[in-house]
Amino acid sequence: MHNQDVNATERSALIRERALGLGFALCGVAPAEPLPELAQYDGWLARGFAGDMGYLADERRRDPRLVMESARSVIVCALNYDTAFPYSTKAALESSANEVRGWISRYAWGTDYHEVMWAKLNELTAAMREEIPEPFEARGYADTGPVSERVFAKHAGLGWIGKNTLLLNEGMGSFFFLGVILTSLELEPTTLASGPPRDLCGSCTKCIDACPTEALIQPGVLDARRCISYLTIEKRGELPEEFRQAMGWHVYGCDICQDVCPYNRRSEATELKEFQPREIAAGEALFLPRLTWLAGMSEEQYRQAFRGSAMKRAKWKGLVRNACNALGNTTLDRGSKEYQDVTALLRKLADSEDNGVASSARWALSRIQSTSAQVLKPLE
Repeated sequence: MHNQDVNATERSALIRERALGLGFALCGVAPAEPLPELAQYDGWLARGFAGDMGYLADERRRDPRLVMESARSVIVCALNYDTAFPYSTKAALESSANEVRGWISRYAWGTDYHEVMWAKLNELTAAMREEIPEPFEARGYADTGPVSERVFAKHAGLGWIGKNTLLLNEGMGSFFFLGVILTSLELEPTTLASGPPRDLCGSCTKCIDACPTEALIQPGVLDARRCISYLTIEKRGELPEEFRQAMGWHVYGCDICQDVCPYNRRSEATELKEFQPREIAAGEALFLPRLTWLAGMSEEQYRQAFRGSAMKRAKWKGLVRNACNALGNTTLDRGSKEYQDVTALLRKLADSEDNGVASSARWALSRIQSTSAQVLKPLE
């Protein structure tokens, strides 16, 4: 083995060791080259599956060397964000039918993951510079650049891309963030000699069967325009009426295709405090938040509550719109004070200057009035 090969192997091992020491759950290395999966983007984009996410058409996504010309290796790190709190599928069964609460994707419960991941990637880069004497370039991305993290994670040996289009790891499932460092260093890829990990989904179709909006149109193919995460986060303006009822209690993101995945039953809860549900206001937390609070918050309350949160991406009007939609999927006792409070709030929001908010509020008001019923008390 040539000295250069020895150095590439040793450095890969060293970087993985340092990454795990910094709290990353997984770390691997892939070659910085146009991998086969990257060529599939064109067909997916041509079918319109990206919706309004025009940034996904960036040609740099097809080759990391277009992102950083000197790139020779891609270091991929995974950070566990699973917590001990129930999954959405279980929480939905345990919640009272009259409980006016919503679901926020668990990745957004804590501190903005971009910031947490970015800080750790910077720490890893600093550790690399201390250990490796020769000059090298390095550029980190925490879901912030034109890089397909899942594809490089697969070719770094961290897992396979499942039928729900997410990276799955046999021991960890899928509740982890991926970050990458493009570097000019020649590093030994960490895949097995036989190639990336084999697909262990087998004949299971739980994720496809469970998707309320049928966004997974076939194994490994997602029509983002139908995805609840896209609809609640990326979609601006009015929500498509065909999906409003199927969106259920979701306010920001969706975890269903992960919650039903058998591999996520094996995952361990993270100890990182940054990913525990944060309190966003007095008595208000991001685990099962009150829909009336979210729908009724002012823009100033929104700015204060979601400072340092990944949920800023949906913007104030988006969160209010989503909360209105979720309210429309609740069933209340027509004679209760809660029913009166909810309908009064929706009437107010139905007059909003924002078409997205007003449309969802009007739809929710009509739905809640038609589905709620007077609960008769038994005779004494």
